[in-house]
Amino acid sequence: MGETIAVGSGKGGVGKTSIVAGVATCLAAMGYKVLAVDADIGLRNLDILLGMSDTTALDFGDVLRGDTELEKAIVRCGDLENLHLLNAPYTLEESYDAAFEGMMERAKKLYDFCFVDCAAGLGRSLKMAASAAGRAIVVTTLDKTSLRDAARAVERFDFYGVGEIGLIVNRVRPRLAARAQSPNIDDAIDVSRAQLLGIVPEDERVIISANLERPIILDNCNGAALAYYNIARRLIGEFVPLMRIKNQ
Repeated sequence: MGETIAVGSGKGGVGKTSIVAGVATCLAAMGYKVLAVDADIGLRNLDILLGMSDTTALDFGDVLRGDTELEKAIVRCGDLENLHLLNAPYTLEESYDAAFEGMMERAKKLYDFCFVDCAAGLGRSLKMAASAAGRAIVVTTLDKTSLRDAARAVERFDFYGVGEIGLIVNRVRPRLAARAQSPNIDDAIDVSRAQLLGIVPEDERVIISANLERPIILDNCNGAALAYYNIARRLIGEFVPLMRIKNQ
């Protein structure tokens, strides 16, 4: 039996979907069976980052409505045989949300890790993902607006009963913090009141890989790619020191 991990952010635009794609592909490359679920109804993008935008026809809306079986809606990533995607529907009546937990219970029997990529904000998508998750990850940058929203996301996951909540600080640029032009990692921990799971440096290759629709770890082994790998190792219980991020 695997586990479901909900990934939220509060504020949009912090790189949450890039984190999901990066960590999921790392775990799949390490030999774990991984399902990445896009729960951003109407605005899905996870398929692009995984290089699977031309391979998905069905979505979890079809599963919840009873139009197809879970296994038929899931698509395997061509480059990583252990990585699979379940796409979000463009529309879905809220009356089906309650069935999401049961669907993910079935998914956990098939996969070691199921990541649910929530929509930004604290609404429907986060609630639906939290109902099925035993663990949550909140992604933030070091912007004050992002940190405030991350703290609210942590509170919301806790309210919904998610037992373990980790924090990933994304797009870190140490030079700004060193010049007191932004909060630092300690500030992020204090504001969010979540356990730090990892830090990811600002890395233009994340955008390049997304535009090429190719998982970043297939072509890179440092920068953000290395950070994703370190986070994946922590999720399986390994002790991995935080990477040193050079000023930029």
